[in-house]
Amino acid sequence: MYSLYHEVLYRPLFNSLIAFYNILPGHSIALAITLLTVLIRCALWPLAAYSLKSQKAMQDIQPKVKELKEKYKDDKQGLAKATVELYKEQKVNPASSCLPILIQFPILIAVYQVFQSGLTHANFTDLYSFVANPGAIDTSFLGIADLAKASIILAVVTGIAQYVQTKMLITKKAPVKTEGAKDENMLSEMNKSMQYFMPLLTIIIGMSLPAGLVLYWLLTTILTIVQQKFVFNRK
Repeated sequence: MYSLYHEVLYRPLFNSLIAFYNILPGHSIALAITLLTVLIRCALWPLAAYSLKSQKAMQDIQPKVKELKEKYKDDKQGLAKATVELYKEQKVNPASSCLPILIQFPILIAVYQVFQSGLTHANFTDLYSFVANPGAIDTSFLGIADLAKASIILAVVTGIAQYVQTKMLITKKAPVKTEGAKDENMLSEMNKSMQYFMPLLTIIIGMSLPAGLVLYWLLTTILTIVQQKFVFNRK
């Protein structure tokens, strides 16, 4: 299984990173990371778009879900049946937004390992015969940072971008006052907490990672924001 993962995911991504580093002007690892990030996001666009559409669909039917909760507030069995029928009618699958994320997970692990290798102790024996061995990687970034080492500034900027992305996913609704809406209000409070918790966690984790990996995280978050805006604004 590891051999399959290594050959199908890790080596192609690692070779792509080194190939970009070799051919891009100035042999900039930052530009190589940027280009690889864009290509990965383009490749994963259909999966990410499907996940975002599912999230948007779930948000769009929340008023109807709220009506059902009020209508069946004393009938849990009736509420469950009516909710399932509503999902079928609106062609919404609550679990559909999770599947694309699970599919992308092995790719994210491979990307993490690729940047760890490319920025620190690159194992150039994994290079294909047609990809030139650069000998060493210059990890300097604009003369102000070393992408092989942690960067507090990049971690904070990434946390801010994560805040913007998380905020876009939260539907702003007034608190529901009906007795049957306690679960909905609790979920709303949890969403608000996540809006601040996720960016803070991003900063904490980012401060312990090589800056090159955090740069990938930042670029991915920015591209995700653009994709969310595109998907959510489509009629």
